[in-house]
Amino acid sequence: MNDYDGWFERGHVAIVTGASKGLGRATARELARNGISLVIDARGADALGEAERELAQLVPIVAVPGDVAELAHVHRLVEAADQRFGRIDLVINNASTLGRSPLPALDQLSPSTFDRIFTTNVFAPLHLIQHALPIMRLTGGTIVNITSDAAIEAYAGWGGYGSAKAALEHMSRILAAELDGSGISVIVADPGDMDTELHRLAVPDADVTSLADPRAVAPALLRAIAAPRGSFVRVALQSEVAVVA
Repeated sequence: MNDYDGWFERGHVAIVTGASKGLGRATARELARNGISLVIDARGADALGEAERELAQLVPIVAVPGDVAELAHVHRLVEAADQRFGRIDLVINNASTLGRSPLPALDQLSPSTFDRIFTTNVFAPLHLIQHALPIMRLTGGTIVNITSDAAIEAYAGWGGYGSAKAALEHMSRILAAELDGSGISVIVADPGDMDTELHRLAVPDADVTSLADPRAVAPALLRAIAAPRGSFVRVALQSEVAVVA
């Protein structure tokens, strides 16, 4: 048994973005194994379809192909959850972008790339949260924003992505303060270095044998969601040590 067995209730509903591969798919799979109905998305329709077919064997699921950076797509995600299930208990903002690969130094970062990075990694999560909150306020729930150690460490070449994740983290802290007492808590989750497409694009010569499998990290995320906490927590998933801000 998992140490979060019994915490997740069958019939609860989660929206998971970027769920066709990597940590998003692994997390959606773990949620499905625990009876959580799903609304998932990804930009790649084929890979999303594969995930939908797999997870539909376990729970009711709606797959919505599209880009979280597009306002109308985010509206469709929330509408799908509301119309199909009538509730939202968990939002996991996992979809992300580096903006460009190989990663450019800050003095080479174009306005268009910078805008894309911040739109996808900062505003898109906020936009989804804004539209999900009226439904979540009815039952309470949890918002999870996936971050990176690049938000707190200065890595050359990671200026755009790291700055965006730092902004996402501080936005999450403010959101938690604003939601205090509402029954909705906020988690910022740092999964660490994983063997994912995003990591391969960022560090093409990385030793993949040293990278964590997202399927091993996903249970740690569910344990973080299930753990007692206040309105905000930042958790490093691979060490499973929660640091309360």
